[in-house]
Amino acid sequence: MVSRWPSVLWIVRHGESAGNVARDEARLAGLARIALETRDQDVPLSPRGVEQAEALGRWYAGLPREERPEAVLCSPYVRAVQTAEIIGRAGGLAPGAPAHCLDERLREREFGILDRLTTPGILELHPQQAELRAHVGKFYHRPPGGESWCDVILRLRSALDTLSLHYAGQRVIIVGHQVVVLCLRYLLEKLTEQEILAIDAQGDVMNCGVTEYRFDPHAGPSGGLALHRYNFTAPLVAAGAPLTAAADAPVAPK
Repeated sequence: MVSRWPSVLWIVRHGESAGNVARDEARLAGLARIALETRDQDVPLSPRGVEQAEALGRWYAGLPREERPEAVLCSPYVRAVQTAEIIGRAGGLAPGAPAHCLDERLREREFGILDRLTTPGILELHPQQAELRAHVGKFYHRPPGGESWCDVILRLRSALDTLSLHYAGQRVIIVGHQVVVLCLRYLLEKLTEQEILAIDAQGDVMNCGVTEYRFDPHAGPSGGLALHRYNFTAPLVAAGAPLTAAADAPVAPK
């Protein structure tokens, strides 16, 4: 059977970022705002994030040549680009694999007026948004100037069409963000709102955690991608790299 899907698809969350660190510090201090001077798009990896990406790159490099990734699709945000570059420099790609390809559809969810706010900050500055989110749920809530999960899913549907059109039969890495990992699971596994939110409630996607799909010719009439493992962190553990799971998004009250 000729597949229209990659033979293997790895979806990787970027390594820990300076923004993840700043967000944790703001929460611990009970602050309303997160202290970041750069745009979210420009936030780099933290030193721990670099270590995580290096560990993951070495794990890919340890695979047989014929099993290493042949293509990398990447969010244009700096922390994702750095993760992809480090994986490549560590020898994690198949010989002759091209440089990573930026795709803005893989970018982080946009938070609009809630950007850089902690839970106390949302309650203090935008209580109506906190109330609205509690009513409609995080899947459908769209903050002014931002995106809902459904908005992210809409652009990812298009990205999956590109994946099937140009990367059929290949081994592909997608480097993105926590919400990208979850929303791709929603699409690839045909989950419901309740099912994907239940997965989300189990815990954050780990920084440099790997979600792996493999082509299964028996998945549907023409085959499909079947989940092989989720939030896989063994490469980091084996290398002694720290595990982190800081949330990307503001955590609005329920």
